[in-house]
Amino acid sequence: MISNRLKLTAAIALVAATAPGLEAQTVAITGGKVYPVSGPPIENGTVVITDGRITAVGANVAVPAGAQRIDATGKIVTPGFVNSATQLGVQEVAAVGDTRDASARGKDEIAAAFTVWEGLNPNSVLLAPARKAGITSFVVMPTGGLVAGQAALVDVVPGTTTDMIIRAPVAMIAEVGDPQSAGVNARGELIVKLRELLEDTKYFQAHRDAFDRAQTRPFAASRLDLQAMIPVVEGRLPLVVNVDKEADIDAAMRLARDYNIKLIIGGGAEAWMMADKLAAARIPVLTGAMNNIPSGFATLGQRQENAALLRKAGVQVALIGNAGGGDEEAFNVRNLKQEAGNAVAYGMSWDDALRAVTLAPAEVFGVADRVGSLQAGREGNVVVWSGDPFEFTTRAERVFVRGREYHDTTRQDLLVDRYKNLPASHNLPGAH
Repeated sequence: MISNRLKLTAAIALVAATAPGLEAQTVAITGGKVYPVSGPPIENGTVVITDGRITAVGANVAVPAGAQRIDATGKIVTPGFVNSATQLGVQEVAAVGDTRDASARGKDEIAAAFTVWEGLNPNSVLLAPARKAGITSFVVMPTGGLVAGQAALVDVVPGTTTDMIIRAPVAMIAEVGDPQSAGVNARGELIVKLRELLEDTKYFQAHRDAFDRAQTRPFAASRLDLQAMIPVVEGRLPLVVNVDKEADIDAAMRLARDYNIKLIIGGGAEAWMMADKLAAARIPVLTGAMNNIPSGFATLGQRQENAALLRKAGVQVALIGNAGGGDEEAFNVRNLKQEAGNAVAYGMSWDDALRAVTLAPAEVFGVADRVGSLQAGREGNVVVWSGDPFEFTTRAERVFVRGREYHDTTRQDLLVDRYKNLPASHNLPGAH
């Protein structure tokens, strides 16, 4: 059994490394209904990609001579989807320790200096299924402790981690909902500990010379962690606070006001209760629409209308998979379109749902000049869908990342082929 698994993993890695695709050239996708997201839909539209970037989008765009034409008549064309909160590439199997690289030990549950993307596996077998489902970019986030570390936004392209990165870091990640994981006993104590870290960071920043001479008081965090927190207290790097309970969201908002922090709420099961206040403070929320069953005391108010109610109030929403708990996010990053479909079913407009998986996350993490919309100058991350991308049976028929088309063979494809072609004896009752 182990031998077969090793063979399968090796086969997938080989396929991922040699996946057929078109090298960057001029491609014209014509005839489809184009959703630029940054503007109104375009009937019978054309998207031109040249050398990895979009060079033209419109209804009356001339197709360059020699361009590869792709007929998208009757289909929908969108930007590639962006999943805003994943452990893709840093977790292969949740139950196997040496495949998990999303959590750092840190000092006293503080690991602000941890750059999770340094452990990203560009050969992960989970990348191809995500890309095949229309996910062209994703945020890889650390987990655990009080301050988990820094996140990066990457494209699903072959090569090294350096090749994949769009921007790093894009945010600092903090966990405020679970006192025990932060090394304290109560939520109030957790907030006090986070305030102490912010105060220490400001003091460290103002007394760096004294610190180097060992003439400062002790700090709650290491030198590298304090140094990593400086962009946060300066308002240059957003702080994603993963929190669900209404009272905890309120506490995080007070903290952000007191220290002038650029705050993003992650998870936010009960964020709908704070929708007007979040909108007034211009605080984005990363959340989902798949779950309405509380996973704990902090999520008693969870509901699938959360994203719709937030958006209706004017909150910027980026949809993520697996909001509400569980360990499946690493291999179900591709389920983002189901999150969007559920969000629409529970009251979010179709256009808002599309924005929430494309341009909204790009804006939240400061990369809207690179991805998230179909505009001249943006990366050639484009998906041609067989129909409404939020319908369960719709397929991503053509997927381009940085102008290259991918025809991925995934682990699921290999398994299907394997069991479709078993010898007849294997299908007999009692066969092993």
